[in-house]
Amino acid sequence: MTTHTATAISPRSSAGRIAYATLAALLLATIAAEAIKHGTGYWQIATFGLAPDLTLFFGAGTGLAKGQLHPRAVRAYNLMHRLWAPALMLAAAASGLIGLGFLIGALAWTFHISLDRAVGYGLRTPDGFQRP
Repeated sequence: MTTHTATAISPRSSAGRIAYATLAALLLATIAAEAIKHGTGYWQIATFGLAPDLTLFFGAGTGLAKGQLHPRAVRAYNLMHRLWAPALMLAAAASGLIGLGFLIGALAWTFHISLDRAVGYGLRTPDGFQRP
């Protein structure tokens, strides 16, 4: 008897990277369509599309190995690069708790995370290196 176990798509696997690239492409098209349709969300696209990587500046420092983020910034970096955070913002915007521009911002944030995963960047270990 053969047992099958479900496995999560790894951002490091080819299939995972293709899945994230596909998601990123769909999100980019959706972001553009929604921003044009509603005439809003432009500053949110810029802010939420770029802000997650501001944690890289916080994590810069001397004495680090190539590709290592300073441990002081790991928690912030990982928080900004998890999909549940923009999902919460998306839910708040979809329910009308915050403006439509933030729905577009949540999509931009999700696009950022998906694009990072598509090119092979994932979350960080406590010492600041990319997780395997």
